[in-house]
Amino acid sequence: MYVCSCFGITEQQVRDHADTGACTPRQIASACKAGTDCGNCVRRIQALLGRGDCPRRELIDSGAPEPLGAVAAAVEPAALSEAA
Repeated sequence: MYVCSCFGITEQQVRDHADTGACTPRQIASACKAGTDCGNCVRRIQALLGRGDCPRRELIDSGAPEPLGAVAAAVEPAALSEAA
């Protein structure tokens, strides 16, 4: 069944991307563009992903520190220039 009619993305494709590490609708959008046009499919994608189905999400929910890349991305560019 189609999840995203704008780009022709199926439930199975969303599950396949989730199996390879896409844990959020934003990561699914990066992988296949689903949810980036009209946005009507975002809630369906959220339902397919579920809460806690992603091992990384379980680690974050348990209080494990986020990966270094996620922390570095959260730092504002102004803070980086001040540190230099």
